[in-house]
Amino acid sequence: MMKIEKITIKIKDIANGYKNNGVEGVVAYDGKLDVRPSYQREFIYKDAERDAVIDTIKNNFPINIMYWADKEDGTYELLDGQQRTISFCEFINNKFSVMYDNSTDTKFYDNLTSDQKEIIDNYPIDIYICKGTDSEKLKWFERINIAGKALSPQELKDAIYHGTWVTDAKKYFVKDGCPCYKLYGKYMAKDRLRAEWLETAIKWAYEANNMNSIEDYMAKYQKKEDASELWQYFCEVMEWMKLLFLNNVSSASYENDMRGIEWGKLYNKYHRNNYNYKTIMEEANKLFRDPYVSNKSGIFEYCLSSHSIEDLRLLNIRVFDDKQKQIAYNSQKGICPDCKYQHIDKVYQLDEMEADHVTAWSKGGTTDIKNCQMLCIHHNRLKGNK
Repeated sequence: MMKIEKITIKIKDIANGYKNNGVEGVVAYDGKLDVRPSYQREFIYKDAERDAVIDTIKNNFPINIMYWADKEDGTYELLDGQQRTISFCEFINNKFSVMYDNSTDTKFYDNLTSDQKEIIDNYPIDIYICKGTDSEKLKWFERINIAGKALSPQELKDAIYHGTWVTDAKKYFVKDGCPCYKLYGKYMAKDRLRAEWLETAIKWAYEANNMNSIEDYMAKYQKKEDASELWQYFCEVMEWMKLLFLNNVSSASYENDMRGIEWGKLYNKYHRNNYNYKTIMEEANKLFRDPYVSNKSGIFEYCLSSHSIEDLRLLNIRVFDDKQKQIAYNSQKGICPDCKYQHIDKVYQLDEMEADHVTAWSKGGTTDIKNCQMLCIHHNRLKGNK
């Protein structure tokens, strides 16, 4: 049964012995407090949020209660309050400055007067010390993190499946200066510090392994010593992508469009196919120059696909506008040329017809009035990409 008792510790005592190492972790309280256990997220506060913590303290306003887990060996794990703890510890260690006394000037901790330092140093932090089993601590961690800046879905999964594997996976995908950031950061979307890059990698990997969910994958690997298998797979995906689409200088013009694409899904679907890299690049460059292709990010999968009618939807080819449709309709007097060819004598209303490329876009046809015809819905659906 979880036991909780309340104590009060001054900020100066918590900040004593503070060390923040991106690889080894974060400790404080004379090395007795593990500020970032494996189930904790990274530091995600923006500057304004970080500065607000110091403003609260220097004005002696109340700060929310924090939670520590007693490891029963004289040390503690921080359950809740990491962002606030790192904020005031970093300030005391002169890592950033804040405004003081309604001045436009900012001050580091060492620039403060003795009475200003005393307010910071002696500010009391109320802490609940939690004692219980690992599973009880984890359940409590999940509960207290429902409020405030909620955990992202992957951060919560990291907490549930915490252990050596998660700790190592964060080194690859989450930590400052991680290999993913250095090698492939410009192709990644979402928030690295909220573990969303790690979530992306696991999502691709569980699909490649025919698993059902991220949870299944993390449960399988939770007790593993390292996450090198996930990192190796991720690198295979990204290097495959670079080989296909980044092997000549012209590709630099659309690198921004590559950001956030589900490369793992494309790799899982297409990497066993044989491709002529030169042909792939030529087609990609041509499509990026095509003014009628509205969805540039769909170009990459289209180049890998069989170019069927369904695949064309990836490009979102610009359609004829209402004015072009009206002009073509008036010119045809509401008659569908395919119906006329079959001696069907019918005049359609405009809403009974659809605009069609006389010469299909895929065969070089353009989306302008000279290449526009109105077909009845039946014959337009029959025509497809012919």
